[in-house]
Amino acid sequence: MKPVRIDFAPPSWQRTLHRAGPGTWAVAVIGLALCAGAAALGWRLLAQQRADSEELDAARLRSRAPVVTAPLAQGPRISEAQAAGVNAAVLQLNLPWRALYDAIAAATPPGIGMLALEPDARKRSLKITAEAKSSDAMIEYVELLKREELFAGVTLTRHEINEQDPNKPIRFQLEAEWVAP
Repeated sequence: MKPVRIDFAPPSWQRTLHRAGPGTWAVAVIGLALCAGAAALGWRLLAQQRADSEELDAARLRSRAPVVTAPLAQGPRISEAQAAGVNAAVLQLNLPWRALYDAIAAATPPGIGMLALEPDARKRSLKITAEAKSSDAMIEYVELLKREELFAGVTLTRHEINEQDPNKPIRFQLEAEWVAP
């Protein structure tokens, strides 16, 4: 026969706590630890927010302060022709040489001899003078350059056979427009 529990005491907190099992106590302890961790994290975030707010207020005050600037030094004026020359030099110096060279080197097969590279920074174009053993090699080279991502368009502008050379190479010139790397 099973024992029968008879309990005539009124329900209370003490009775509930006394009857709680170990699983209930473990869940309660974990819950309290999570609440304490969340409270500590919230406190740190609130302190960080206050510090950031104070820093922002200080920056706003600094930005409202009048800025004293020194007058510009009056140096010699340069002519428009000189300014255009300086700007042209800066354009030449800012050419993407490494990207252009890498793209050309990647597309140039062993049968092509590179003779000259002439960049035009204003037009974003590059004239390439080269020699090939055959017209097929020349056409293949043009196609390889067209596949390079750096070049927007590649056009064969002229070609001629060098009759004085015993190998009779084809000297050709192409123009390639590049896109900004």
